[in-house]
Amino acid sequence: MTTMRLQGKVIIVTGSTSGIGRAIAVRAVAEGARVLIHGIDRKGGEEVVAQLGASAALHLDDLVDPASGARIAAAALHAFGKIDAVVNNAALVARSTLASTSAATFDRMMAINVRAPMLLIQAAFPELKRQRGCVLNIGSINALSGEATLLDYSMSKGALQTLTRNLANAHGADGVRFNHFNVGWVLTEREYHMQIAEGLPSDWPDQVPPTFAPSGRLMQPEDIAAAAVYWLGEESRPVSGAVVDVEQYSLYGRNPVKSQPGGADVKPDFPPWTGTEKTR
Repeated sequence: MTTMRLQGKVIIVTGSTSGIGRAIAVRAVAEGARVLIHGIDRKGGEEVVAQLGASAALHLDDLVDPASGARIAAAALHAFGKIDAVVNNAALVARSTLASTSAATFDRMMAINVRAPMLLIQAAFPELKRQRGCVLNIGSINALSGEATLLDYSMSKGALQTLTRNLANAHGADGVRFNHFNVGWVLTEREYHMQIAEGLPSDWPDQVPPTFAPSGRLMQPEDIAAAAVYWLGEESRPVSGAVVDVEQYSLYGRNPVKSQPGGADVKPDFPPWTGTEKTR
């Protein structure tokens, strides 16, 4: 009999009405957890709860509101009586450059992608400390420098990574762990449609070259969810402050990918749009 690795845990997953967040919620329930589904899409949220049954509850809230974190934590406590883990997955993804960004654009990005995770952790912290729980922040490889057209987003993910490490250092003695994923290119439904809107053909996922998908395919939300189980469970204790690059290749000192042993370098002839898509 397979042991459920998250048996009895209560987990908040923000941005879980679709995409990576939904996949994490589904996998967490399959591993024995109960999950608070969060997002702003009522229809998508109701579909997830219908799929997961009594193991899930829905809370709709806009992360732009600074008070949303307290409401989300309260909703989890009301539904399930405790909080063992928080997955800060929700994020705003919007293109910007030095020329196109503005104070309003920057402030909204930081409010959703950095301030909201921090305030949710703050609201949930007393319960996380009581349960000796954990936080998993879902970031992006763009935190390491980022695409030219993702200036504000890249900055926000760099800040989220620093938040993770700072809290891990500050609260290790409290028994609360903080770990972080820098996620690469994931084929969510939203990512699929965004790339089509930006000019790619409908079969673009089948045309991604080895430069961006050495394994032969893009990562799926379920791949991220499978990795998340380890960090949300007791198997990863006592590790805290880990930043894990969840991508198909090393991001440091990377050389061009070979099409085959001894073959010519694969040229980057595919649009290098490799930002992660997460629905809040």
